[in-house]
Amino acid sequence: MDLFNQSSFQNKLPFILPQKEGYSYFFDEDKKAFIITIPNGKLIFVPIFFDENLNNELMSYLLKNENNLNCKVTNWRNFEKENLSEIKFTNINWTHNQIKIFGKLLFEPRFSAWYGDSDAAYSYSGLKLKPNPWNEKLLFIKSKIESLIEKIEKTETIEKKESLKFNSVLLNWYRDGQDSMGWHSDNEKELGQNPVIASLNFGATRRFLFRKIDKTKDKKEKLEFSLTNGSLLIMAGQIQHFWQHSVPKESKIKDNRINLTFRVVRN
Repeated sequence: MDLFNQSSFQNKLPFILPQKEGYSYFFDEDKKAFIITIPNGKLIFVPIFFDENLNNELMSYLLKNENNLNCKVTNWRNFEKENLSEIKFTNINWTHNQIKIFGKLLFEPRFSAWYGDSDAAYSYSGLKLKPNPWNEKLLFIKSKIESLIEKIEKTETIEKKESLKFNSVLLNWYRDGQDSMGWHSDNEKELGQNPVIASLNFGATRRFLFRKIDKTKDKKEKLEFSLTNGSLLIMAGQIQHFWQHSVPKESKIKDNRINLTFRVVRN
């Protein structure tokens, strides 16, 4: 399926949902968005949030550097934690963080950056992140997503939030399929009850998995989405309290993927 050709959708969800109670979807023609209901959660999937030209422009912007390394042809795998300082990124302050896993400090299998309002500090896995100040492009993306959510709220397809304004964004850069994100929920106390999180994707298509947090069923209930270049996935309702998600390794993927997750941090 050509996910950059709107006519190929024919209002049909390009993922498989279980044919069982609690799962349903419809296509909102006006907003070009799939409104998806799952047990204890809502998802809004926009296959083409930005067009391909803008996707490529933003991808180049996010990886622009004074070393004149091209984001498409550079083998970023050569730049591990000890070499990152050699690259002078122009627009995003990329870092390679260490997180605590089972009591050990390990480098994350991806690069990341935290941006937002000055008071939007955030903590996870032993990390305490202080935000970099917003830049023009991030604010542009944020405003476009907020505008869509406002329109969707008016149709009461997701839980109403009072004029939702994101105050932060976590950027994750996956250099290729060796970089990944383990199983987790975005349920930190700073995000509050039933957070709305908007996940925007640039670059390589990557698998995005959900699994139900249910000890009685051994977490066997799973969903799998393919998140494409320029696609937007909004997670809402109780999903962060009842589901986990991950981006698994994919050895065949050789290209970059950058994901931006916009959030509201409540300190």
